[in-house]
Amino acid sequence: MDTKKLRQKILDLAIHGKLVPQDPNDEPASVLLERIRAEKERLIKEGKIKRSRKTAKTSDTPHYEQDMPFEVPKGWMWTTLEEITSKIGSGSTPKGSNYSEGGIPFFRSQNVYNEGLVYEDIKFISDATHQLMIGTEVHSKDLLLNITGGSLGRCAIVPADFQIGNVSQHVCIIRSILVLSSYVHTFILSPFFKKTMNITGSGREGLPKYNLEKMFLPIPPLKEQERIIKEIEHWFTFIDTIEQSKVNLQTAIKQTKSKILDLAIHGELVPQDPSDEPASELLKRINPKAQITCDNEHSEKLPQGWCTCRLKDISIIITGSTPSKSNPNYYGGDVPFYKPADLDAGRFLEKSMEHVSEAGKKISRVVPMGSTAVCCIGSIGKVGYLTQEGITNQQINSAIPSEAVNSLFLYYTCASPSFYNELQLLSSAVTISIINKSKMENIKVSLPPLLEQKCIVKKIEELFTVLDTIEQSLQA
Repeated sequence: MDTKKLRQKILDLAIHGKLVPQDPNDEPASVLLERIRAEKERLIKEGKIKRSRKTAKTSDTPHYEQDMPFEVPKGWMWTTLEEITSKIGSGSTPKGSNYSEGGIPFFRSQNVYNEGLVYEDIKFISDATHQLMIGTEVHSKDLLLNITGGSLGRCAIVPADFQIGNVSQHVCIIRSILVLSSYVHTFILSPFFKKTMNITGSGREGLPKYNLEKMFLPIPPLKEQERIIKEIEHWFTFIDTIEQSKVNLQTAIKQTKSKILDLAIHGELVPQDPSDEPASELLKRINPKAQITCDNEHSEKLPQGWCTCRLKDISIIITGSTPSKSNPNYYGGDVPFYKPADLDAGRFLEKSMEHVSEAGKKISRVVPMGSTAVCCIGSIGKVGYLTQEGITNQQINSAIPSEAVNSLFLYYTCASPSFYNELQLLSSAVTISIINKSKMENIKVSLPPLLEQKCIVKKIEELFTVLDTIEQSLQA
């Protein structure tokens, strides 16, 4: 379930008058707009706000006669943001960023989120500075809208118990009259607002005050506004529960996979077969120089037929390299060139974001299909299984399996929590974490008989396939 799209659909239904039924007994929006005009006149006469240069017209005439964006239900009205507000305007930044250690909260775009105001990294201004900027003081129930940069369109409702604050020039205050601020918030977060807002600027984009004032919005009767907000809160609470469940389930899936691998490399995932050739005998035959530190006869921790050896006893470790960027003939071919970011794609590396040519391949260390790539600089411990031949950059050490180990069992060994923890312990860092080839080669690993390795891999694949299916359903 795409919960983000679901939220957008609910907001879209809300401003189209399709989220809750209309009640013919509600005071129509036309009467509400007349009361808004009267209230604005009162505020103008008292000197609390200034008269706008041009008053917008409203109409309940169908959109095909008045060129309105879409038809609204009976009792609704089309109007502009300017007509239903007493203030639309951005703040300013104190000269020389004259912030103080404490005092009046000063909200910048990074403090404004759709879910509300965030006080992390909040700045403060003195009361004297605040008085100089009193024209852009924030009131309770105001809407704060980011009008520049990458967060343009993010909008927060100021809480009802808000005390005092101010905003920067990147944040616009929208103060509605008699229309619920939560309804205007719904309109601003809707797909319709994003589609119709008139953004200017080619470098740093912005939403000018004039363009914002002239934006059309549909206004329902006040009672219907209340019903709409109540229904949105009901649905969004339900969606929040779904999202939290997704997070919990994704965490559980990740933990379950780690547990499966932990059981696998400790011989607890599948039963042992005493007729299998012991791993120590297999290893001695294939690699007489292997350093077998113990077997099940000397360690009660190892299952029957298992032994412990070094990673280099069952594989060849090679460190990748990057073909010179100064030679364009090395790039643009069909040979996969794997980097640490490619290891985020999942268990199997089926494609890479960059490729090299055959010329680039010839001067590089080629990693055969079936090898395990391990990131050993920076994001140490990320792993991937190569499904095709390729090369890697210098941040990756690759383990090429010998005949003593099943290639996928080697991958799952390197992907296990125990191996990851060992990498972390062995890594050294000044500015970036590094584990060199020699250290990786000498990591001790547990090796089961070859037939048991295949059984373990088969069981892991069965369990992971089920978990992957569940995980994919969360993304649908």
